[in-house]
Formats: sequence, C-alpha cells, structure tokens
Amino acid sequence: MFQLHPTLAQDTFLVGDFPLSTCRLMNDCQFPWLILVPRVSGIKELYELPEAEQIQFLRESSWLSSQLAKAFQAEKMNVAALGNQVPQLHFHHIVRYQNDIKWPNPVWGTPAVPYTKEVLSQMQQTLMMALRGHHQMPFDWKM
Repeated sequence: MFQLHPTLAQDTFLVGDFPLSTCRLMNDCQFPWLILVPRVSGIKELYELPEAEQIQFLRESSWLSSQLAKAFQAEKMNVAALGNQVPQLHFHHIVRYQNDIKWPNPVWGTPAVPYTKEVLSQMQQTLMMALRGHHQMPFDWKM
C-alpha cells in the first residue's frame, strides 16, 4: 500500500491526483514549486517502475511542467529528482525566473518561506485554474 514519505507529507500540501501520481505544493512561497510522486510503494528510482508506469509518470510530469510554465509565464522550468534526503521517487517542478532570489543557482539549501493562509489560498486558486479550469488535460485530474 502506498504511503507518502513523512517529509513530503510535512513539507507539502495536496494539490490533486493524476492517474498514477499525487501532486503536492511545496510549502515555500518563494517559488511556484510542485512535487509529483507516483503512488507506487517502495520505488526510489524511475527505472524501478514498470515501463508503462514510467511512460505515464513522464507524461504526467511533462504535462504538469507545461501547465506551470504557461500559468506562471516561466522563463525556465527546473524538473529534478534527487532523493538524497527523501528516498521515495518524486520529481520537483520549479518555476524559475532570471530575477528570482536564487537565479541562476539551484533552489536547494535556501530556507523555505512558508505560505501564509491568504497566499496559500491564492496559490491554490491559481493552481486550480491552471491545472483544472483553463487547459485541456490528457487524463482525469482529481482536485
């Protein structure tokens, strides 16, 4: 049975579910930053998923990246799977701008600035519009 790693559960908010993955918002208002986690137990690396699930996960990741880039007018999308601190397979999807606080460096190591209730509500509305309302999804999105 799938269980989200405790660190991911603590550091993120549920956004919604794709057919294979759960999508979560990182609790850091400095960057639009979503995390995609396949709902498959015991997986640490992409190659450990069966081929059909690898393809589905990459489809979901690519679609998510494209929607974030459109909704937030990204100058660059950073998509990464590190797993050094959280071994459960997950992809970070981070919207980047040349004027963000870490550009051109990675966002890792920057102390998180948690969302306030108001800003979190605004972000959730923006994500709902971007991922559910305005753009055609190639699969059933549950938010």
